[in-house]
Amino acid sequence: MKLYKFIIAFPILVILTFSCTSKEGTTGDAATSESKDRELREYNLEVQKEQTKARFACDTISLQEYIMANYEKGTYLVQFDRTFTYNVPRSAVIYFQDAGNFVLAVIAKSKPGERNIEAKNVIGYESSYINLDSTKLGTAFFWLTLFECKDGEFSRVWESEVPIHGGFNRMTIKTWEPKNIKYVELNFEDGIISGHRNYNFFAVDGWRKPPHLLETYVGITHKRTFNNMNNDKFPDYWEYRFSGSAWQDSLSSIRITDSVPFYWSTKRQLYITDRNPRWFRKY
Repeated sequence: MKLYKFIIAFPILVILTFSCTSKEGTTGDAATSESKDRELREYNLEVQKEQTKARFACDTISLQEYIMANYEKGTYLVQFDRTFTYNVPRSAVIYFQDAGNFVLAVIAKSKPGERNIEAKNVIGYESSYINLDSTKLGTAFFWLTLFECKDGEFSRVWESEVPIHGGFNRMTIKTWEPKNIKYVELNFEDGIISGHRNYNFFAVDGWRKPPHLLETYVGITHKRTFNNMNNDKFPDYWEYRFSGSAWQDSLSSIRITDSVPFYWSTKRQLYITDRNPRWFRKY
């Protein structure tokens, strides 16, 4: 009789135990459980520490630990898209010196109330379609962030939001030749326009001030390129207009019919054009 009672009680005990652990957040996957996500990230960091032969102050491992400790849950350091299948993934960071020891980083934050994003789902060509419907995989908000390293500690100088949800490819520091101004180009692949988008962050007032954003892009029927229209410190651009249809049998039917110059208005804090006072762009 005692054995019979034990056989009945044991499954009930297992179910209750499972139920309690579920409520405590120790079950589920990293996308839905904060504790699982943190456990997995801490494990991966320990593996990286074991495999890294030489470390230095404010290295990428330290940066990942800083993000875990100082940012809201569901925030991750993004990786560059891999050029080849077997490339070793690299964190999207750039170290440079310019009157300070700086670290540029691309960070993705999960939208509150949705599942945590997975970093692999916001990188590369296939992830560029996440802009159509990102709720199933979580919505990613990209931020370009500048850190300064002093005495082995990070301090956040500024962060600037990138108005796109997926398709990250690479980050590069370049120089705008007309004014000799440094800018950071964030390149995103975009399957929706059959091309790519660049979000360019210009250090118009030096690295310590928040940057100025200008977007350029190239696609089958989309194109925007740099321009120096009014010779001030802010970059301008040409926005091209097309005729024809990308859905026709031949792409040769698509033609550029016009180019509209947009320039930055410091008064309105918008890109405007003299062609039409109702036309404006935020970046």
